[in-house]
Amino acid sequence: MSVNVPKVFISYSHDTQAHKKWVLELAQRLRNSGVDAILDQFRVGLGDDLGGFMEKSVAESDRIIMVCTDNYVTKANSGLGGVGYEKMIMTAEYMTNIDSNKVIPLIRQNGTHNVPTFLKTRLHINFSREDEYELQFDNLLREIHQAPLFKEPKIGNNPFESVTARPLESVADKKTDLLKEWVKLYNQGVDFFIFEDLHQMLGCSKIFAEIYINELLTDNLIKRNREYITNYGCMLNVFRLTDKVKLYAIEQGWIKA
Repeated sequence: MSVNVPKVFISYSHDTQAHKKWVLELAQRLRNSGVDAILDQFRVGLGDDLGGFMEKSVAESDRIIMVCTDNYVTKANSGLGGVGYEKMIMTAEYMTNIDSNKVIPLIRQNGTHNVPTFLKTRLHINFSREDEYELQFDNLLREIHQAPLFKEPKIGNNPFESVTARPLESVADKKTDLLKEWVKLYNQGVDFFIFEDLHQMLGCSKIFAEIYINELLTDNLIKRNREYITNYGCMLNVFRLTDKVKLYAIEQGWIKA
């Protein structure tokens, strides 16, 4: 089995045959969805050491699903039976790792959302409504596989901060790439560019090219003049680097002495 397969132990109480069947089907579906779901119905037979199975399962699992029914919560809080023993093991682990999110409380009871006392402050998942089963199963599976539906986007650049005021690592954008290439070509003898040249170097739409160039002008990193260009035989707007960006290029190590 791949080391990337998450291992999940399912802790529950044997309330009724219907409830045991529901938990069994949950475990089977998790296994069919790439999760190594550990369940006593799969791995414990007559004569086996139930306590050893519980301790090993809790210790080796990446996550633990506690299927909470009113009977389960009562047994966990009172320390009764196998549920109480599992709760004791899990509580001990929480004491050594207070920030652990290893246990996932799964609400199965109707009408109440009770969980064992030591999990009162933990976020739970609600499987009490059959008509929401598919939605909640998807949420559970995403949590186990660490594949959230909405991923936190990266933080962009401050739009009110000059490009030269930011560290190099934070300005890996179109403008910085353009300036680096511009400085390189300047050292090779290219004195100026026209808009079409810059547009091509940026590799973006004309509208964005205009925006980027105007921002560089505003930050005094480039300058623009209206000049007669012999090669073109007409007056054109030409763009050149300012002394400000040349000094910045030296500070950032874009060029060597």
